[in-house]
Amino acid sequence: MAEPPLFIMDNQIARVLQYRDLIPRLEEALAKFSTRDPAEVIQPVRTTLPLQKFNGNLGLMPSYMENDGVLCTKFVCFYNREKGSELPTVQATVVLLDPEIGSVKAVMEGNVITCMRTAAVSAISAKLLMSPQAEVMAILGTGQQALSHYNVFTEMFSFKEVRVWGHRKQGMEKFRKSVTGPVSVCDSAEKAVKGADVIVTVTTSSEPVLFGRWVKQGAHVAAVGACQPNWRELDDVLMAEAVVYVDSREGAVTESGDILLSGSLGKSSMEENLRSEKRRLCLNLWEWVFKMQ
Repeated sequence: MAEPPLFIMDNQIARVLQYRDLIPRLEEALAKFSTRDPAEVIQPVRTTLPLQKFNGNLGLMPSYMENDGVLCTKFVCFYNREKGSELPTVQATVVLLDPEIGSVKAVMEGNVITCMRTAAVSAISAKLLMSPQAEVMAILGTGQQALSHYNVFTEMFSFKEVRVWGHRKQGMEKFRKSVTGPVSVCDSAEKAVKGADVIVTVTTSSEPVLFGRWVKQGAHVAAVGACQPNWRELDDVLMAEAVVYVDSREGAVTESGDILLSGSLGKSSMEENLRSEKRRLCLNLWEWVFKMQ
């Protein structure tokens, strides 16, 4: 008879999960996923169930790594909250199963995992695509994803300045008090991103918050928030001028509001030369990485 499952809470995970351990494992997993070998990773496009009454969605994300003996799935509810709402925008649970008999081995609160995993993948994209001379980072958004991105980017890279902007002064002030390092609070998104080498967008916006006319050539953008076909963070100009890199075309054409609503699919060449001087964007839809340069 199977052992009863472990229940692991966010505070327990936060005590032991470190970016220095997480990032190499994610690099390995992403490399295996890119081989499209079903013995390495099977990860279908996320199934989404709309929660219309609450302006949200339930995402189901199974994954199986046959060679490593790992079977798991994540359940995540994500919401497009009204400005000023104190309710969480993301709540997640990760379930680990025994692939041979199907029993549940562990149930983990998934909020810390989601925040750290998403930020780590954005940082991996910057490691591969960002200019090594990058000095200024800008973050649009002030929630948990903004904080996790600040933490991993400042741990992995050295910036002379980190800027932040959010819709609410309250949120920006809370963010400033939450970080352990220096940050400049900006009163507009444009001021935050002007001249920035790296821009992270971590909002739940359904309308663009970042415009191409603000972004300098060669900048790297990690766009995280627009994980639904009707959500957007980036305007048509930025999407049209970027070169798109994706690790899952299926995910991009199914989920990315920035790609679908801008009509950019097919306009930009995928897998172009990484030395391109165009703007560099990485669309990280929480579970898949889309890189645009």
